[in-house]
Amino acid sequence: MAEGLQITKIQQSPEIIVLGPPSVFRTHGKEFSSRFRALRPWESPLPLAQFLAAQAQNTQAALCSGTFSLSAAVLDNLPSLRLVVTTSAGVNHIDLSECRRRGIAVANAATIFSADVADLAVGLLLDVLRKISAGNRYVKNGFWPKQGAYPLGFKLGGKQVGIVGLGSIGLEVAKRLEAFGCAISYYSRNKKPSVSYVFYPDLRKLAATSDILVVCCALTEQTHHMIDREVLLALGKEGVIVNIARGAVVDEKELVACLQQGEIGGAGLDVFENEPHVPKELFEHDNVVLSPHFGVFTEESFGDLYELMCGNLEAFFSNKPLLSLVSEE
Repeated sequence: MAEGLQITKIQQSPEIIVLGPPSVFRTHGKEFSSRFRALRPWESPLPLAQFLAAQAQNTQAALCSGTFSLSAAVLDNLPSLRLVVTTSAGVNHIDLSECRRRGIAVANAATIFSADVADLAVGLLLDVLRKISAGNRYVKNGFWPKQGAYPLGFKLGGKQVGIVGLGSIGLEVAKRLEAFGCAISYYSRNKKPSVSYVFYPDLRKLAATSDILVVCCALTEQTHHMIDREVLLALGKEGVIVNIARGAVVDEKELVACLQQGEIGGAGLDVFENEPHVPKELFEHDNVVLSPHFGVFTEESFGDLYELMCGNLEAFFSNKPLLSLVSEE
């Protein structure tokens, strides 16, 4: 009897299609499955389009990873879809205009990850300036007894820091770097009246007056390759760039060229244009610190993300307002 009740409960659980799948689904899959009936196309031998045509014609909600391209072609195979919940803050992987045309609401991770990403930005910056990873290799490779003291690094305090994109992550970065005694200025679509930081409407001028650029903006058609050769040259031979936004905001080929030619002083990169593929030229430089796009990967944030994703899905199936609806701006 209990088994029959359990089967009825599962059958009545709201159905969602999981696309990606998101990392949070891998870590919290059992919990998701206790609240929703999750369709898992990656476990099927069928190509995605065939799976969707066979299994998801009546599915109204999707849980989508930040790396899954939710295009018009995919949406064509989900005719009943009314909600997309993405596990990322960025939404450049989703065809938003097509979703709006079809009446599909989109919810994202909002500011769940802002603090963790800002922490990593500061960590990458400190690593580049103080040569932490390079020093670690120096010790582990046995060079210290043979070659003596390691070359000098640079202090962070007192540096002029330019933040590209003063949204929730940019503000968290600014708050942390202020505590180090850095002077903050920023470039953004609009001047922020709520902050006292110096605003530069011209990105090249911001770079020219900064020791460090921290890239925090969303990837859009307007911001694609916004950090180009001219911006990098304006940053200068001792300048450092940190990118925790999206890889394609920076012209990666020009960044590699500038590093190889000594046109900038260093880089801390968590994101790349063609992930998970990274230009091998970046491996050659001790003044370049790389991480595998894991700025959001903390136990605490994934727990919070799981609750937010479930909250959005449950709000949708209960006809309540979404918790983190992406606006139509």
